[in-house]
Amino acid sequence: MPKLESKKVDIPQDRIPNRVTVARKTSPEWGDNVAAFTALVEKHRATEARLLLGGGQKAYDKKIEAGLLPPRQRVQKLVDPGSPFLEYGLYGGLGMYDEWGIPSANVITGVGKIHGRDFMIVANDSTIKAGAFCPMTGKKVLRAQRVAMENRLPLVYLVDSAGVFLPLQDEVFPDKDDFGKVFDYTARITASGIPQIAAVMGLCVAGGAYLPVLCDHVLMTEGSGMYLAAAALAKAAKTTAREWTNDEIGGARVHAELSGTADYVCKTDEECIAKIRDIVSRMGTRKRGHFDRVEAKAPAYDPEEILGIIPKNAYAGYEMRDVLARLVDDSVLNEYKPDWGKSLVCGYARLGGYSVGIVANQKETIRHKDKPWETGGVIYGDAAEKAARFIMDCNQLRIPLVFFHDVNGFIVGPEAEHSGIIRKGAMMVNAMSNSVVPKFTVIIGGSFGAGHYAMCGRAYRPRYIAAWPTARYAVMGGESASSVLLQLQMAKMKTQGKEVSDEDAKRLLDDIKKRYTDAMAPAYGAARLWLDAIITPQETRQRLIQAIEMSENVDEIGEYRTGVLQT
Repeated sequence: MPKLESKKVDIPQDRIPNRVTVARKTSPEWGDNVAAFTALVEKHRATEARLLLGGGQKAYDKKIEAGLLPPRQRVQKLVDPGSPFLEYGLYGGLGMYDEWGIPSANVITGVGKIHGRDFMIVANDSTIKAGAFCPMTGKKVLRAQRVAMENRLPLVYLVDSAGVFLPLQDEVFPDKDDFGKVFDYTARITASGIPQIAAVMGLCVAGGAYLPVLCDHVLMTEGSGMYLAAAALAKAAKTTAREWTNDEIGGARVHAELSGTADYVCKTDEECIAKIRDIVSRMGTRKRGHFDRVEAKAPAYDPEEILGIIPKNAYAGYEMRDVLARLVDDSVLNEYKPDWGKSLVCGYARLGGYSVGIVANQKETIRHKDKPWETGGVIYGDAAEKAARFIMDCNQLRIPLVFFHDVNGFIVGPEAEHSGIIRKGAMMVNAMSNSVVPKFTVIIGGSFGAGHYAMCGRAYRPRYIAAWPTARYAVMGGESASSVLLQLQMAKMKTQGKEVSDEDAKRLLDDIKKRYTDAMAPAYGAARLWLDAIITPQETRQRLIQAIEMSENVDEIGEYRTGVLQT
């Protein structure tokens, strides 16, 4: 037989056309869009700068005067110079404990590289209430630990905490997703073979003292303390007749020389961090996942233009492909079923060279010739079926999924119900819920109701979920929700025998709208850790690339099964 020569197969590359013309960019509408988006970004930057300072500049300066590194400087010195830090939960706790003088959940969490390896870093911020745990502090640490378990990331804990914040202890202490769960996870993480290193660099008291000792390595700096009961509490409990100092009870030298609890004692913060890096440098290599990756290419179009593409009016439509073209490699999207189920854009692209499957809401009105037009941002039945099949294909091909939200929800009405929208929507939710490849989510605009669920919202285990400052987040839109809430409030007042005038109704409606609108803002959701971060369009590509790279630390992906699908 003649020898068959192999032929090179050129995979078709579908670059998204550039629809942003010079005329469009110089139009008043474009300028208004850019100005509105920029104002939201500036507001975010101001909040971000305040949160990065923790307890404030004075508190940071006190640390430096005491010869200590402030919390963020500890993290900066721990990670490889110049490497990015993928922070989780910066907004956590914002505005939730103002009456206690707690500006945010006082712990820094995020993924950074140490000797080229991804680590989840958890660093208490003792510039806020001595690092004492408020409710969101515990939940933020738990989120970090879950991310570490999902992605098999080693952990470093930089411990500097006074334990539980007592005025809020009933919200911190007892439940399955509270403070105690941190230790449960710590024990299970070690048992699963994921390394953990703990450095006590300040206070580590009461129940919190168990965390370092559950880790593989325990370091302490001179002047730090680790004890179940401080000197005053030990005296009050009448456990001793003599006077003891905290250092005599649980100082670094005590745990190095008497209890045998500390593996290493370091004189300074800098020496402690250098020791952690030394331990990491000796770790053996581990298998990584095998997602397809080629040489990365920058988008063909400027990501800065996204600020003009997103309308100032949140209810206006836009072409989602124009946004994707400014995020994905070389602006190439190999679209899946482009002529069917058009209210969702599905397709294969690359981010930083990684092969990814994209599911995004089309916000532009879809003008059909032979059937009624479709409203942008609404998921129709055919689109739900398309997305379900695409998600299954991505799992079959071992391709990570990235979801871009601007969704009002699923189509409603008699015709939609009769055509099986519940069944079709459930198919999409089932396919997405059972996905075994990593999932990542970016909320661009609205993210409402069941649409939020189907597009891999917070409850569906995205490895990283972020929102742009333009995001809005609720069970339904503000106008509809406000009307319903007003009717409920008025009905309640009438049952109490109160007369409701038109003026009262208007005042109530204005108040309801304000409260509901405030609760839809991304900062509100990020404060409650429904979001891992608020990011700008210009940051989105790099954050997603880093998150996908983080997910490669899992060397095996489970079998994909959906169970029963109603078809």
